[in-house]
Amino acid sequence: MVIIRRIKVFLKDFKDYLELPNDIRERVDKQLMRLCENPRHPSLWLKKLRGTDKFEIRISKGYRLTLQIEKEMLELLRIGTHDLLREEGRRLR
Repeated sequence: MVIIRRIKVFLKDFKDYLELPNDIRERVDKQLMRLCENPRHPSLWLKKLRGTDKFEIRISKGYRLTLQIEKEMLELLRIGTHDLLREEGRRLR
């Protein structure tokens, strides 16, 4: 069983996410289900962020979700546009 943990920043992003179009919200739900069932599912485009212990999955062409993976726990870090998360990744290095 996989445990999903959300940090404060993710919860803020998620609140903002609730204002996103329905199709994006549905894709987030679908991708999280896939992540729990099969982290290697090709539509996730799961990749490690260079120079960090964080990973990214693709929600859509413009949206990404970042997370950390520890044994049976997924810690959701951020959700947002690809550009926003790319900029944050640069600051983390």
